[in-house]
Amino acid sequence: MICPTDTLEQEGVIDSSDSLLINGRVFNSRLMLGTGKYKNLQEAYSSIIVSQTSIVTVAVRRLQNLGHVKHYSLLDILPLDMLWLLPNTAGCSTVEEAVRVAALGREMCCRLGQVDNNFVKLEVIADSQYLLPDPIGTLKAAEYLVDKGYAVLPYIYPDPMLAKQLEEIGCVTVMPLASPIGSGKGLQNLENIQIIINSASVPIIIDAGLGTSSDAVKAIEMGSAAVLVNSAIAYAKSPVLMADAMRLGVISGRYAYLAKRMIQSDQARPSSPSTGLVY
Repeated sequence: MICPTDTLEQEGVIDSSDSLLINGRVFNSRLMLGTGKYKNLQEAYSSIIVSQTSIVTVAVRRLQNLGHVKHYSLLDILPLDMLWLLPNTAGCSTVEEAVRVAALGREMCCRLGQVDNNFVKLEVIADSQYLLPDPIGTLKAAEYLVDKGYAVLPYIYPDPMLAKQLEEIGCVTVMPLASPIGSGKGLQNLENIQIIINSASVPIIIDAGLGTSSDAVKAIEMGSAAVLVNSAIAYAKSPVLMADAMRLGVISGRYAYLAKRMIQSDQARPSSPSTGLVY
């Protein structure tokens, strides 16, 4: 059977090296998955495998004792030789707490065999009602962690000025939210997100609020390098099926982005020629 992707590569339509690049590391998938909120371990494992993701996030605060990290069952059964761990500081409300949890995340990666993994998804969220990230706290924590050698992926409200500041201090990506965490409302601030994408020289990853595969298509189609999804899959009636839909949505969005859409017109244009008509 001929693989469509192989055919496109052979014909030079897409570049075989069209992979996600973060901090010099290449990832085959532009779909990143969270590991929380699933009904059970099997649903989480199956969804991650079906999604063909390259990166999974882990909330470090869920690990009560890093000495027993191997007993955290999902990490124990995931193929970590094929998956890159992205420790996150979810649940941290202050700069100091986020910095401490980031250090625990790096230790966790070392204990699990990823000794060169210095990635951290930075979340500083003091707002317990709407779960919006703290821009000042995020910037301060990011500056400290970058100086300490971390590859920082900060989660932010889609503020173009903050995004640029984070890039300038050395963050390897910026991760603006599509809409509030767990809301499933999709892309609610398209103009600001587009400004961030257009202005950035680092990968922009859309995080939080995506509800279904069409949201992933739109996010990638508009130029984001990747999307991070958790609730949309974990809370779906069939998480495994939604994980596959997200996988396909990301691929579709990337192809559309590379193809470059037609120019829109206010007038209709006939699809058939007006010459050579038979009367």
